[in-house]
Formats: sequence, structure tokens, C-alpha cells
Amino acid sequence: MITHGKNIKIFAANSNPDLAARIAERLELPVGKSSVGMFSDGEISVNLYETVRGSDVFVVQSTSEPVNDHLMELLIMIDALKRASAGRITAVIPYMGYARQDRKAKARDPISAKLVADLISTAGADRVLTMDLHAAQIQGFFNIPVDHLLGVPILAPYYAKKFGRDRDDIVVVSPDLGSVTRARNFAQRLNVPLAIIDKRRPKANVSEVMNIIGDVKEKTVILVDDMIDTAGTITHGAQALVDYGAKEVYACCTHPVLSGPAIERIENCPITELLVLDTISLPEEKKIDKIKTMSVAPVFAEAIERIYEDLSVSTLFV
Repeated sequence: MITHGKNIKIFAANSNPDLAARIAERLELPVGKSSVGMFSDGEISVNLYETVRGSDVFVVQSTSEPVNDHLMELLIMIDALKRASAGRITAVIPYMGYARQDRKAKARDPISAKLVADLISTAGADRVLTMDLHAAQIQGFFNIPVDHLLGVPILAPYYAKKFGRDRDDIVVVSPDLGSVTRARNFAQRLNVPLAIIDKRRPKANVSEVMNIIGDVKEKTVILVDDMIDTAGTITHGAQALVDYGAKEVYACCTHPVLSGPAIERIENCPITELLVLDTISLPEEKKIDKIKTMSVAPVFAEAIERIYEDLSVSTLFV
């Protein structure tokens, strides 16, 4: 049984080729020669143009919009690599779509995150490398090893450099109760207070701010979330913080999904600056002045190197 490939190869499909190139550059490797296209009827076509026999292969592919196309590209590329006798295949999924469907919220709901995990395993992946799953317990949906990286260790140093640590006039804010653990971790890194927005969500993609738990009056606040989709939660939260007396509002997230009215909402809200990571490739029309991007390539490159060398990846979580 082959448990370790003889050399590293990085392949990419179409969701985030720039990130794949940055990761490969950090590892001083070329991106594997392949093409991922589509037949006239919409079927995905994958071609590999170099040998992968016995190699330790890492496929970089976020399952972002269009989610289903990018998911199928990932599955078919994994299958192609498996049938080409790759020694070990790691699905590098910086952003995993369907992760919000992790439980039955009401009767007869599917648990789509579990289905996607099964598909990735069945396609032939030997392990998964991802970042900031919407619910950390999704790691348990996979029957293969999962290395779960965090965005906070990348985002927090930016604000530590910008504002410094141990500041009484800086407050980290969780936009909802579900993000408190992440925000607390962030606040501890800056050694600043934590506040929480208590909100009620009457239906999907609609949020209603109810109360602010903590002191934000005359403070510079930093909103921290794992993803921003339609931006309703983060922009309504920013407005509520201003209404409660916050002096200035900054926001950051790992995954800039930014679908629907997100860009318009961000442009028109009180947020001074939105810091995002490049787990999802932003098209030009979404690159507005308010949005600043940092790369996850250094962290993913180090994780890939550690996986290849059978070293601990947990040191990247601190």
C-alpha cells in the first residue's frame, strides 16, 4: 500500500488558478499541466498532460460560484488522478461550498455537506486540506483525514500591526452568536475586549439586529466572520454598531462569497474597510476600494509541505 507519494505535484481546476499558482510558487514548483473544459452539453472534461504515477498530488479547487460546476471539476479531476495511479491525492479546498447545509434545520431537510464529503471520498481523495469550514464538525463527515486551517492567524496580525495590541479603544465584535468562538480567539490575539451582536434571522439571507452585548461606544470595532455572502449580516451589524455609538467599523472574513447585492451593500454601509482572504477568486467587478485582500498561499503551501513530509500541521493553527 502506497501511503506517500514520491514527489509533490500541484494541479488546479478553474475556480482559483491564481491561488494555485501562488501556492506552487511558494513551493518552487510548476502547476501541473492539465486542462479543465466543458463539452457543448455542459459535461465537464478533464485532461492530464503529465504523468502522476506514484506522485503525492494536491488538487487546489474552491467549490465557489458556480458551485456545482466547480464541485464536479474537483471530483472528475480526482477521479482522473486516481485512475492515473497517483500515489496519494489531497483535495485542497480553501472554500468548501455546501458547508452551511450541515444539519437538518427543519423536517425533510437534506444534509448536503455530508453528501459532498461522501462524494469527495468516493471520487478517490485520500485526505482533505481546507480552511474555516462554516461548522467545524463537518470534519467528522469525512471518512478520510481532514486538515482544517484557520483564517484568524492570518487576519489578526494585520490589525495588530494596524492598531497595535492591548488597546482599550479597540473592540472585536462577533456578528452573531455562532461566531463567538472565532471572535474570542481573534480578540485574545489582540488582547482587546469582545462584544456580540444578538440578532434574529426571520428567514435565509435576511437578518435583524436586536441588541449589542458589550461596550462599543466611542470605540473602533472589528467585525469578524468566517464568510460574507449577501452581506446582510455584516452590513446590518455595522449599522447597528454605529447606532450604538461606535466610532469606526472595520470588518474581516475568510471567505468573500459576495453574492447578490453584497457589493452594493458594502459600498453603502458604514464599514471603513473590509479585509478578506483569497480562498475565493474575486472578479474585477467585485474589487472595490473598500475591499482589501490577503493571500492564504503561504499557509497552504506550508501545510502541503508538512503533509508531504509527514510532519504535524497543528502548528499552523496557533
